[in-house]
Amino acid sequence: MEILGIDIGASGIKGSIVDTLNGKLLHERHRIPTPSPATPHQVAQTIRELVDHFGWRGLIGCGFPGVVQQGIARTAANVDKHWINTNIELLFGDATGLPVKAVNDADAAGLAECIFGAGHGRKGALLLLTVGTGIGSAFLMDGQLFPNTELGHLKFKGGPAEQYASDAARKREDLPWRDWAKRFNEYLNYVYSLFYPEIFIIGGGTSKKFDKFIEFIEVPCPVIPAELENSAGIVGAALAARALAHPGVE
Repeated sequence: MEILGIDIGASGIKGSIVDTLNGKLLHERHRIPTPSPATPHQVAQTIRELVDHFGWRGLIGCGFPGVVQQGIARTAANVDKHWINTNIELLFGDATGLPVKAVNDADAAGLAECIFGAGHGRKGALLLLTVGTGIGSAFLMDGQLFPNTELGHLKFKGGPAEQYASDAARKREDLPWRDWAKRFNEYLNYVYSLFYPEIFIIGGGTSKKFDKFIEFIEVPCPVIPAELENSAGIVGAALAARALAHPGVE
């Protein structure tokens, strides 16, 4: 089944048509800069631009950077505060005239990695962390998603963990990879002590630099890079939307 998957990011809104049976992008990924300010109305217009670019007239899945419950944004830590309590699905549905399913962006990436990427075929507890501007998380048990964990906002070292251990923190403080890896290792061990996952999958922009820090990471379970890279959020958003057409299908 083909679905338009969209991933809303801090700097870009990206999308492509996805074959949800194999996780492949059927067109080259199209990116539009995230509007500033990224208000609900402005982003909705950008979503409409993406839809028009592909000439799309079907289901849309959308990954949103915040807690999403029943299609409604409940947090907006790294986006415009006007998103809080906005019904994303209704907003984008009105803008496009199409059915929309909205999910947390890291949850979308986690679904994609679990089904088509580094987590494929793995049993037990799996934790995906998307490390970039912030730290997103997806917790899956035997392939079933527990949504909206938002582990980047755990209180750690006196504030939200992502302020201490994200890639943005590394860049902001101009930390060498070894020094940043020490911070990230502390954070991973803390998260491990809370959930005891059988594996960590590292996604987001930092996954492309995996070889620069993995030698400094010591936790009691394997730590591996995500495989789907920039397409994970798009593919996972499409997978989440598939349930609209086929209830009970994840």
